[in-house]
Amino acid sequence: MRNPESITGKISAPETLERNLVIWRFLNKKIVFTNGCFDILHKGHADYLLKASALGDILIVGLNSDASVKKIKGPPRPVLDESSRAFLLASLQYVSMVTLFDEETPYELIKKIQPDVLVKGADYTPENIVGNDIVTQKGGEIVTIKLLKGYSTTNIINKIRKN
Repeated sequence: MRNPESITGKISAPETLERNLVIWRFLNKKIVFTNGCFDILHKGHADYLLKASALGDILIVGLNSDASVKKIKGPPRPVLDESSRAFLLASLQYVSMVTLFDEETPYELIKKIQPDVLVKGADYTPENIVGNDIVTQKGGEIVTIKLLKGYSTTNIINKIRKN
């Protein structure tokens, strides 16, 4: 049986992420980064993150803080608080690290992480993905992943409101 620290240990502040980055780089691990709100974790999220994790050795998920989600989505979002969202993401075996950010975009976080692969959903074009300049400048890869049709937090919220 796993202990809670095996999950909470995967949740990192950007400042403490640096130690892990040094180790992973030393071990020549291919680092994949993606980000999002991940409010009400659902099958679409799990599918997307599984596909992202297959692109490298380490998957780091940048998670919008509650304040950041409110700025982007407006009230009453997020439905789940940042601690719950981080814990759920960290509990996925293929997620290596979850780190919160307060800004509306993860640009500064991407600058700090310097991932080998930057991933977003296929609803983005590579040139419109925040941080693509950082990753391509260092010879990294920008990948878009087709989203699972019919799965979104907004759809879930709308379905609940109808009932």
